[in-house]
Amino acid sequence: MGGEAPFPMGEDPWTHAQAQALLRAVEDLFHKVDIDGLVNGFTTDCVFRFGELPEQTGRDPLRQLFERRFARQQGYRLAKTLLALDGNRLANSWEGTWTDKESNKSMAGFGVEVWVMRDGMIARWDASFSVWEQAGPRRSAVA
Repeated sequence: MGGEAPFPMGEDPWTHAQAQALLRAVEDLFHKVDIDGLVNGFTTDCVFRFGELPEQTGRDPLRQLFERRFARQQGYRLAKTLLALDGNRLANSWEGTWTDKESNKSMAGFGVEVWVMRDGMIARWDASFSVWEQAGPRRSAVA
């Protein structure tokens, strides 16, 4: 991710065009199921919190997260939308669809995430994600 566009170094601010280029690059990596490319788009000391998982640090647990996701998702299609840009912080939403490999059900999901960037890579990733069957209603676990 970091080498495909002239992304800012250090914690310098990002432009709207750079943020959009990053979102498109991430979509492409997900569509290619390129786990190495995804992991290498994060700093080696990255900190991340995804959904209900506890906060974790480093590329190894990040790789495990992506491997678990792709082990269940077939034909994953992703669309990311930039919501806000403040210096080196990017907020986006994403919608995805896939077939669950275990149940063979068509699934959909929606998430919101914030990335704190450093040296053209994600240094901190905070994400919330909701999932449902495409044929079923969208329901919160608390509703």
